[in-house]
Amino acid sequence: MSNTVVITGGASGIGAAAAEHFAKRGYRVVISDINSDDGHALAQRLNAEYGAETMAFFNCDVSDKEAVQAFFTQAQAHLGHISVAVNNAGVEYPPSPLHLTDDALFEQNIDINLKGVWYCMKAVLPYMLQQGQGSIINLASVAGLRSAPMIAGYSATKHAVVGLTKSAAVEYARAGIRINAVCPSFIDTPMVQRVLNEMDDKGKRSIIGASPMHRLGQVDEVAAAIVWLASSEASYMNGHCMTLDGGMLA
Repeated sequence: MSNTVVITGGASGIGAAAAEHFAKRGYRVVISDINSDDGHALAQRLNAEYGAETMAFFNCDVSDKEAVQAFFTQAQAHLGHISVAVNNAGVEYPPSPLHLTDDALFEQNIDINLKGVWYCMKAVLPYMLQQGQGSIINLASVAGLRSAPMIAGYSATKHAVVGLTKSAAVEYARAGIRINAVCPSFIDTPMVQRVLNEMDDKGKRSIIGASPMHRLGQVDEVAAAIVWLASSEASYMNGHCMTLDGGMLA
C-alpha cells in the first residue's frame, strides 16, 4: 500500500512545507485550504517537480462539518486510502487583553482551531479503522502547553487540541492508529507575519526574543518533525505532543 497524506490548511506556511516534504519522500498528497489560488499553484508546482499524480488540491473550510466530510470523501476516492492526516488549518489571534477581545475572534478560533480538528478526525477515522492503520498529526502550539497572556482564546483552543490528541491516541491505539501533535512556538509563516505587522518594534522583539535561540522557527523545521512523526521510525510514539520552540519551555 503506497504512502498517502491529507493536509488541511496546506496552501501556505507549515502545511505547504509539509506537503513538499512528504512529496519528496514519495507520498501522494491531497491538501485543502480556503485559498484556492495558492492551493492550485502549489499542486501544479509539486506535480511538475515530483510527478503528475503527486498532489491534488480541494477547497475546504474546516469550520464547516459538511464540507469537511465531503473533502475527506474526495481525498479517499482520489488516493484510494489515507495513510496520514495532518490537521494543520488554523487562524491567527492578534494579541489583546481578554476583556477587550472581540467575541467573534474567540468564536472563530473555536470554529477553526478546535472544531476543525474535531471534524477532520471524525471524518478520517472511519477510513483508518477500516484499513486497520493510520497516523493523525494535529497542529497544537506551545500556547497549548503553558500560559499565553494576550492570546487567551487562541491558547484555550490549543490546550483543547492537546487534550483531544491525547485522549484519542489512547482510544484508538489498539486499532493501529497513532495520534500525535506538534506544538510549535512562533514560526515564520504568513499568519505570524500578519500578527507581527500589527505590533510595534518592542512587541516584535519580545516575540522573537521569547525563544532562547532568538529567532523565529522555520516552516521546514516543523514540516520535518511532522514527516518523522508520520513515519515508521516513530512507530511507538503515540499521544505525544512534540515541542518545536527553540528551548522556550526548557
